[in-house]
Amino acid sequence: MKVKAAILEEIGAPWRISEIELGDPVAGELQVRLAASGLCHSDAHLASGASPVPFLPVVGGHEGAGVVTKVGPGVRGIAEGDHVVLAFIPACGTCPACASGLQNLCDEGAGLLTGQAIADGSYRVTKEGKPVIQMCLLGTFSPYVTVHQASVVKIEQDVPLDKAALLGCGVSTGWGSATEIGGTRPGDTVVVMGVGGVGINAVQGAKFAGARFVVAIDPVEFKRKKALELGATHAYSSMEEAAAELPDLTWGRLARTVIITVGEIKGEHIQQALGLTAKGGQVVVTGMGDFRDMNVDLNLFELTLLQKRVQGAVFGGVGPRTQIPKLLDLYRTGQLRLDELVTTTYRLEDINQGYQDMADGRNLRGVVVYSDADY
Repeated sequence: MKVKAAILEEIGAPWRISEIELGDPVAGELQVRLAASGLCHSDAHLASGASPVPFLPVVGGHEGAGVVTKVGPGVRGIAEGDHVVLAFIPACGTCPACASGLQNLCDEGAGLLTGQAIADGSYRVTKEGKPVIQMCLLGTFSPYVTVHQASVVKIEQDVPLDKAALLGCGVSTGWGSATEIGGTRPGDTVVVMGVGGVGINAVQGAKFAGARFVVAIDPVEFKRKKALELGATHAYSSMEEAAAELPDLTWGRLARTVIITVGEIKGEHIQQALGLTAKGGQVVVTGMGDFRDMNVDLNLFELTLLQKRVQGAVFGGVGPRTQIPKLLDLYRTGQLRLDELVTTTYRLEDINQGYQDMADGRNLRGVVVYSDADY
């Protein structure tokens, strides 16, 4: 079927609305009519060249939720009409990582930026007969997607799909960075560096886990205000400002966990975070950096003698089939706030404005909402 999509045709260029050809699902696949797609910073990394792809064009987007319209052979537990969230990390359930409880590190994730379908290694999206990569094997900057069942999580139909879409990446990643990988305990001090679509949910997760102090750091006043509304106890505009007050706040102990959720992580951020970390504490590295950047500022004397840790994090350290249903239950009971995350909604045709608003710090989360005119 022919559908429109926002595609990236050149590094550094804006997203372009174009017509693509979407293939039908083969064995193990589904087709989904999307209600919404989140605008995540990871797609900006594609546009800047910070995340590598083997070729262009790419259909962007990796946060989506919608209704199943077609089901390929061999799919179990999901039928036409079901509501689903698309997870940017597939979880096959059978590879060594999945079998050992690390579904967020599923072996199928190795192909996320190749565009090659899990089912058969071919491409579900083409343009003028040539293959097009789907971002994270999803490509949610299009009202219809054909995806593998490993990337699909069935949800109940009472949840608004435009909010559920955020669980496919930003909410789950941020929340788990505080609660799972971060292991926040009652009474802890947690620092969150960068309060965007991921960091704001690290704030929510730390509050939920019982942190005594949740410290948000962001240069944008609007984001600091939102952090205080959604669970932060303190908010600072810079690392220097936080470093000046954190010792007094914590009786000199500093933070048990510092979570880095800036939009574009740089090597100097690691030591900045370690400087706010308590003895025996950890830095959780959730933000994405340029794949070519190999330089990190790290005081090895401090790392060793104060027994600190630097820990990477993908999808918050939890598999999507565990995390997404759990977070939806918390949303129903008011313990996770999703509605308040969405600052602005956009048409697909306005996607470049959405990313400009993100760059300018005007949005906590921007969301593309599809309408009848898009289908």
